[in-house]
Amino acid sequence: MIVGTAGHIDHGKTSLIRRLTGKDTDRLPEEKRRGISIELGYAYLPVAAAEKGPDRVIGFIDVPGHERFVHAMVSGATGIDLALMVIAADDGPMPQTREHLEILRQLGITRGAIVLTKIDSVDPPAGDLAVASIADVVAGQSAEKWPLFPVSSITGEGIDALRDFLIRESAVFSQRARGGAFRLAVDRAFSLSGIGTIVTGTAHAGSVAVGDEVQIVSPFRSAPVQGRVRSIHAQDRTADVGHAGQRLALNLAGVSVEEAERGSWVNGQELEHRVNRFDMLLNVSGQHDRVIHQGLEVHLHHGSADLMARVYPLNAERVSSGEACFASVVMSQPISVCRGDRLVLRDSQAQTTLGGGRVLDVYPPNRGKRTAQRLGLLDVLAREDDVVCLSETVACGPVPIAHLIKGWNMLKAQADTLVAQAGLVAASGVVFHPERWALYAQRLLQALDDTHAREPEMPGLELNRARRVAAPQLETAAFDELVDHLLAQGKLERKGAFLSRPGHKIELAAAELNLWKSIAPLLDESPYNPPRVRDIAKLTNIPEAEIRANLRRVARVGEVALVALDHFFLVHRVDEMARIVAELFDQHGTVRAADFRDRIGGGRKVAIQILEFFDRVGYTRRLRDDHLIRRSNPFEVQ
Repeated sequence: MIVGTAGHIDHGKTSLIRRLTGKDTDRLPEEKRRGISIELGYAYLPVAAAEKGPDRVIGFIDVPGHERFVHAMVSGATGIDLALMVIAADDGPMPQTREHLEILRQLGITRGAIVLTKIDSVDPPAGDLAVASIADVVAGQSAEKWPLFPVSSITGEGIDALRDFLIRESAVFSQRARGGAFRLAVDRAFSLSGIGTIVTGTAHAGSVAVGDEVQIVSPFRSAPVQGRVRSIHAQDRTADVGHAGQRLALNLAGVSVEEAERGSWVNGQELEHRVNRFDMLLNVSGQHDRVIHQGLEVHLHHGSADLMARVYPLNAERVSSGEACFASVVMSQPISVCRGDRLVLRDSQAQTTLGGGRVLDVYPPNRGKRTAQRLGLLDVLAREDDVVCLSETVACGPVPIAHLIKGWNMLKAQADTLVAQAGLVAASGVVFHPERWALYAQRLLQALDDTHAREPEMPGLELNRARRVAAPQLETAAFDELVDHLLAQGKLERKGAFLSRPGHKIELAAAELNLWKSIAPLLDESPYNPPRVRDIAKLTNIPEAEIRANLRRVARVGEVALVALDHFFLVHRVDEMARIVAELFDQHGTVRAADFRDRIGGGRKVAIQILEFFDRVGYTRRLRDDHLIRRSNPFEVQ
């Protein structure tokens, strides 16, 4: 369990932790000289297990109380499990008391205790007055139900009772779920001689082990920095593995201190993403009279980062104090943010906490941001569980699984399980609603029926044309899976590069068949570079137009394929060339024109035309000079 302090300057937060743990969290000379906390401080309290089980360690984060260091307070409060709201008996609640309480509320921290310090410096009536004023400040908040502990860090009065409370809380504390990729918000980075770069922070998700490859994702750098975990300290103890909810110190290889500054995230390799825009549920603080208007510039606190952003309310033009709304946030620098992350917003002068809330969608649409459908989806995302949220999101449009993995911080297996639980269809890395998937299938079958009725002499629709006609919104790979699904159901047939409905046949007339029988042997004399139409016309003394018309008719029957202009190949030879392409791909991981030419003989120009044909029909795809296989051989002779 991680405990964080909060409260006004000079209310005794550091002294309290020193009395609880025996450790002084002020480590900087300036802090000791001035007697105030400037940076975050850390201490740990080992707890021996009362029964079977391992010993526990309670981690403490001591935050500055001065108004100039609220950004550091937010950084420390992000990721804590329980808060100690520290209020001095001789002062009572002060401005930072109220602001820190508001920050805790915006960060969703509901567990804690009120600690009334310095009771040795006041008489009982003054202490009673302080308690009464505290009750007024916390009224209506989670803190209203927190226990109150009067203590003195000087005499030790009340310290044992507070320590016992924390130990009891740690015993019943439910550890955070460890699903998803590893995420750690860096709040400190330094170098030790002979050891290297050390980063510390709170792990927000996942697990990390010694030897793991990680990446440091920073809003201040254009690309992630790759590193490797050499060693781990978890809750101030050497460990092989660190988990979500722990204070961790990671010794990183391959990373400099400058590359892991505060505000960065140490992420697992699965979580390489940053966004400039996201939608959130914004709760406006009731402790000011400011209005959140369109394009308001704010300081946005996320993890340990303090960045500039602009806020655009979505379901209102202006949002007043104490109200809530959905809002689009546009960052000045891209950040690594996930659904469910908590944020705090302060004004552009960093003087007032305006509000905060929870991230709902890190991949919002570019258009239709304020439509009733979009606002309805945001309402679902704010209230419902993952299964309902995914189902409703996909109902608005297909969702790449990569968006689940990165935007929702899920491992691939978790994302697949969620898709199955929601009863959705996954195809080629994209999640579809079953009704939308069925609609694509219906459109494809209808397009083929229309083609057969309109052009009965045609074998059907060429694969890429079928996609453009029936489902232009689908990526090619997803359309291929739709076709395979319908083929498996027996609702489609594939004839080379064409799709047709089962039972659709084309037959040659007697004269056409006789002419084809005289041409066919010529195409097989040089199987991988047959004569073109003009060459066949010269060999047979038959006009080019007649040869061309016959071969086009035979192509519709499915015995030849038009690979290039006036260049027809026997389909079983195309199948052989497709197999050669597959062999080259297996050997080299790619197919290049020179290697293909060497296998089939002939010139480079013909080899290029054949590979371009395979690209057109969807068997391969071109990536610069390489051709990569993207589906099974459509010309395979059954």
